[in-house]
Amino acid sequence: MKLINKSILTVAITLSTASVYYAQQTQDTVQSTRSKDIEEVILQGVTDIAKDRKTPVAVSTIKAAQILERLGNQELPEILNTTPSVYATKGGGGFGDSQIVIRGFESRNIAVMVNGMPVNDMEGGTVYFSNWTGLQDVTSTLQVQRGLGSSKLAIASVGGTINFLTKSADMKKGGVIRLGVGNNDYLKTSFAYNTGKSENGWSSSFLMSRQAGGTYIENTDYEAYTYFFALGYQPNKRHNLQFTLTSSPQWHDQRTYSSTIQNYINYNPDHDGSPYRQYNSDYGYYTNAEGKKVALANRSNYYSKPVMMVNWDFTINDKSKLSTVFYMSNGRGGGTGDIGKVGGKSMTGYYDNMGHFNYDAVFAANQAVNVNTAAAGSTLIRRASINSHNWYGVLANFQHKINDNWNFSVGTDDRYYYGYHYQVASDLYGASGYKDNANKNIAPNIVSNTYDYQKLSWNPFGGKTAPIQDQIGYSNDGEVIWYSGFAQVEYSKNNLSAFLQGSVSNQGYQRIDNFVQDGITKQQGQVVNTKTGFKNLFGYNVKGGANYNIDEHNNVFANIGYYSKQPFLNTVYPSNQQVVNPSLTNEKIFSAEVGYGFRSGKFTANLNLYRTEWRNRWLRRTNQTFTLPDQSTVTGYAEINGITEIHQGVEFDGTYKPTNFLEFQGMFSWGDYYYKGNATGATFDDNNNPITVAGNSSSTTLYLDKVKVGGTSNNSIPQMTASLGATVKPVKDLSIYGTWRYVGKVYSSIDIATFSNQSAQDRGVLQLPDFNLFDLGISYKLRLKDANQYFTIGANVYNLFDTTYISDASTNVFASDAPSKLADGTANTAKKSYQDLGYMYNGLATDNRVLFGFGRTWAATLSFNF
Repeated sequence: MKLINKSILTVAITLSTASVYYAQQTQDTVQSTRSKDIEEVILQGVTDIAKDRKTPVAVSTIKAAQILERLGNQELPEILNTTPSVYATKGGGGFGDSQIVIRGFESRNIAVMVNGMPVNDMEGGTVYFSNWTGLQDVTSTLQVQRGLGSSKLAIASVGGTINFLTKSADMKKGGVIRLGVGNNDYLKTSFAYNTGKSENGWSSSFLMSRQAGGTYIENTDYEAYTYFFALGYQPNKRHNLQFTLTSSPQWHDQRTYSSTIQNYINYNPDHDGSPYRQYNSDYGYYTNAEGKKVALANRSNYYSKPVMMVNWDFTINDKSKLSTVFYMSNGRGGGTGDIGKVGGKSMTGYYDNMGHFNYDAVFAANQAVNVNTAAAGSTLIRRASINSHNWYGVLANFQHKINDNWNFSVGTDDRYYYGYHYQVASDLYGASGYKDNANKNIAPNIVSNTYDYQKLSWNPFGGKTAPIQDQIGYSNDGEVIWYSGFAQVEYSKNNLSAFLQGSVSNQGYQRIDNFVQDGITKQQGQVVNTKTGFKNLFGYNVKGGANYNIDEHNNVFANIGYYSKQPFLNTVYPSNQQVVNPSLTNEKIFSAEVGYGFRSGKFTANLNLYRTEWRNRWLRRTNQTFTLPDQSTVTGYAEINGITEIHQGVEFDGTYKPTNFLEFQGMFSWGDYYYKGNATGATFDDNNNPITVAGNSSSTTLYLDKVKVGGTSNNSIPQMTASLGATVKPVKDLSIYGTWRYVGKVYSSIDIATFSNQSAQDRGVLQLPDFNLFDLGISYKLRLKDANQYFTIGANVYNLFDTTYISDASTNVFASDAPSKLADGTANTAKKSYQDLGYMYNGLATDNRVLFGFGRTWAATLSFNF
C-alpha cells in the first residue's frame, strides 16, 4: 500500500470536492426563501428531513436510484463512504456485520432512524445492520445529518443522524423484478409492486426478496429474506394513514476475532509471504458419518426484527397539523460462540496447522467426559447468546403556523422496551451435555437440549423463549421505560431562517437477573434481589441554529447545542451485576458548527467547521484477549468510564457539472479527535466473570490524555478522508462512473493493557497505513415501446486494483516493542524489538491483530420495471 499522492489530494481539494451522492441535488439556481415556505424551514411530520439552504446543518441526501445502482453486494452503510467524515467498513466481514463512524463517533452515538422512528438499541445504543439489510430494497431516501442534526427528538445524535425513509403505499403504480449476482456465489432476487392510489383513497405496496451466498471471507455463508408491506388510506385531504410492516430475517456465519498479521501470513495457502486476507479463525472442520470433512462455524448470528408502524397525519386546519406514529418491534435472535473447556483447553487450543479448529479432536475430548461426575464447565460446546426484545412506542408531533414568519411544534416520544439476554447450548460438539453452575436456583444444572440458529423466524409477534432449565452462563433481562417531550420554534423571513428547540426525557432502567436468589445472593458485598427496581435518569438537550441566504448563490449557517445524555443500562449496572453504579452521572456533550454553501447551475460546494466536546463518557470494549498469570489467554471485555473526548474538524464537499454528459463529485474531511484526561477500567471474561491482567487487579487506570481517539472494538477511526468521482453519460440511458477514495490518519482500537502506564500515553495510539481504493460501475437502460417498461443492466467492481489494506485493528503493538517469543518459539532473551527482528508488515509489528479489507469484488444486476 502506498501513501496518497500529494498531487491527487491537491486536485481533490481544488475542485472543492464533494460527496458522490450530492449529484442528486439540484444544480439549478436556488431562489430566496419565501415566507410562505415556513412549514419547510426545518421538517415535515416526524421525519426530520433537512432542507437545502434552509436547515442549518451539514447534510447529505441519497436517493433510492443511487442505492440500487451502486450498492451491489456491499454493506448498506458503505453507500455513505464518499460522504465527508464518514467511515464505513465491513467489520469482521460477515453479512451485515458492517460498522460506521461519523466524525469519529461510532454507531451507538449516531442516531439511526427509520421514518423518523429511533432504532438504536435502548439498552446499549448499538445498531446491528444485519437486522436492517432489507432497507436497501425499500428505502426511497436516505439522509445523513452530521453533527447535532435537525431532529426534535430527545436523542443524543452526538456524531450525526441517519434517517431511512421507506417507500409509502401511495407510490406510482408499477412493479419491478430484479436479479443480482456477484462474487462468492452472491445471488439476490426480488419482486416489488405498487398498486397506486385508488379513487377512494386506498393504496398498497409490497416487496419480497431473498439473498444468499458468502462474502469475501472464508466460511461466511448466509441467507436473508426481506418482506415489506405498506397499506395506505386517505379518505380526504385532512387525514392520511399509512400502515407498514417490514422485516429481514437472516442467519450468517461470522468472523468476530481479528487475527494477528503474522497468522494471515502463516496461513496463506500460497505460502508466498503475503497476508491471506480471507483468513477466518472462527471456524474449522469435522469428519461426518460419510467420512467427509465438513466446515463448521463457531461464530454465527441469526436474527429477525420485524417492525410494524401506523402513521397518521391529521391536517386540523390551514395552520395546524398533528403527525403521529405508533410502532412495535419484537426482535428475536442471537449470536454463537464457545463456552467451557475440555482437556484444560478452550477452542483456541484446538487449532490445526492451517489456523482452523480441529473439531474431530474437540469431539473426541468431549466424548471422553462423564458430564454427570465432572466439574462444571468441563465440556467445550458452542453456546448461543440470545438478545431478544419487545419494543413499543408512540411518537407525536403537533405543528402550528402562527403567521407567515413564525411556526412552532410540540410533541412527545414515548417508548417501552423489554430485553431478554441468556445463553443456551447451540451445539454440544460431541459431548453428552454441559454442566453449568451459574444459575443459583438450579445448581448444578446439566443441559442437553440445543437450539438451531439457522431456523429463521418470520413471526412478527415474536417467538419462543427457552425454558430456564435450558439457560446457561447468564440470564438477565433489561427493562427500559422512556418518555420525553420536545418543543421547537421556527422563524423565517426573506433570506433568514432560524430555529430553537429543546427536549426533556426520563429514562428508567431495571435489571432483572434470573439466576439470582432473592435476598441471598451477594454482589459487591451487597445482598441483591432478582429485580433491581427502576433507576430513573433525567436528561435534556437544547440546540438552535440559523441559515442566511446572502444571495441566490451563497449562504451561511451556524448551529450550537448542549446535551445531558443518560448513560446506557450497562453503565447503570456495571459489571453485569444488580448493584447501581455509585458514581453514575450523565454524559455532557457540547457542540458548535458553522458552514458555508455555494449553489449555481454547474457548481455546488459546502464548507463546514465543527467542534464537539464529550465529557463523562462510558464505553465497553468487546472481543478482547487477556493474558492470565499462567500465561493462558481468555477472551472478554473491558469497561471504561470517565472519558472526555474532543472532536473537531473541517469538511469540504461539492459537485461540478461542466456539461450534461459529465459530472465530477468529491469530498475532503480533516479531523482532530483526541482524549482529554485519564480514565479507569475493569476487565471481565465473556461470561461476565472479573479477570486479572498479568496478575494485577482487574481495575486499572488508562492514561489517555492527549491520545488520539481510536475505536472501541475491532474497528478503527480515521481522521482524514477524501474522494473524487466522475460520472460520464456518453449516450442516453448509459452511465459510467468511477470513484477514488482515500483514507488516512487511521487509528487503531484502544487496547486497555497498552494504556495502563504513562509511557504508553507518550507514544499514543497505533496509526495504521493510509490507503487508496478505486471503484468502477456502469448502468444502461433498455427502454421498450411502453415508456413505463424498461430493463436496467448494471455492474460494479469494488477495489478495482485489488489493493491490500487494513481496514480495522484491535491492538497497539509498536515496532519498538519486544515480543516475548521468537518465530521459532524460543524466548526473546535479548529483548530485541519487532523492528530489529524484522517482524514487520507495511510498517506494523506483525503481532498486531487486524482486519484486512476485502480484495477485488464485483456485482451485477438485471432488473425489469413495468
